[in-house]
Amino acid sequence: MGILEKISEIEKEIARTQKNKATEYHLGVLKAKLAKYRSQLLEPTKKGGEKGEGFDVLKSGDARVALIGFPSVGK
Repeated sequence: MGILEKISEIEKEIARTQKNKATEYHLGVLKAKLAKYRSQLLEPTKKGGEKGEGFDVLKSGDARVALIGFPSVGK
């Protein structure tokens, strides 16, 4: 099922759902899904960065090694 079919199904679901206090949460979830699919339709998925070569630090003597960089980048 492609993105366009998912969008049309969600729009149909929103159209046939009555709006009242009990269905507000359900409609909010549907609207959030609709916004997510529309943004995916406009922007293609992003690919991750290229993988660099790894390295090892061998244990020898008394030394301290620190890896400095941005958080969550696979240090």
